[in-house]
Amino acid sequence: MALPLIWLGAAAIGAAIVIEEKEKQKEVALKRQLGKATKKHVDGQSAELAPSLWQTGDRRVKPEAGGIVCCFVFGVIEHTGIWIGDNTLVELHGSGLVRAVSAERFLAGRSGSRIYQACNHNHQPLIAAKAFYQAQQAIFSYRDYDLFDNNCHRFVWRCISGEDCTVQSFGQLNNKIGSYFGEAVYWDELC
Repeated sequence: MALPLIWLGAAAIGAAIVIEEKEKQKEVALKRQLGKATKKHVDGQSAELAPSLWQTGDRRVKPEAGGIVCCFVFGVIEHTGIWIGDNTLVELHGSGLVRAVSAERFLAGRSGSRIYQACNHNHQPLIAAKAFYQAQQAIFSYRDYDLFDNNCHRFVWRCISGEDCTVQSFGQLNNKIGSYFGEAVYWDELC
């Protein structure tokens, strides 16, 4: 008899979480539309605007050469790369090989079915002038891959900024991108 009550309670809690998340996403969307991201995020101190499985948004963006892209990996972490055009992007693979792959290959073996590109509040891709060239130059090179110390986020940050420093998580990369461009980073799905 207690088991159905537990299920009912769990369902109610789950529904409340979904409602709360939808409200949060509406607030973020409104801030974006008005160009009023939190100062913390613009200064690169908050990664609240990560890609969302809850709300994919009503706008999709065309990928641009030099664009910063990401996808989900089993709902736990994100994988990042640099778009170089013609349905191709450059990524640091877990083997340590920097390689050019198609969008389909970038998603293969991962839980994500969407690729997102870093954009500003007007849905314009954030493009670092040297990212495209740095990514192209790195193709077929090897890095001593480490999930936390020498990962895809570090590679992407190096392409953007030229700085080779530890970037342990997607949140840290998001913050660095926000600081680099001096504006909030939103992740829009590619069309």
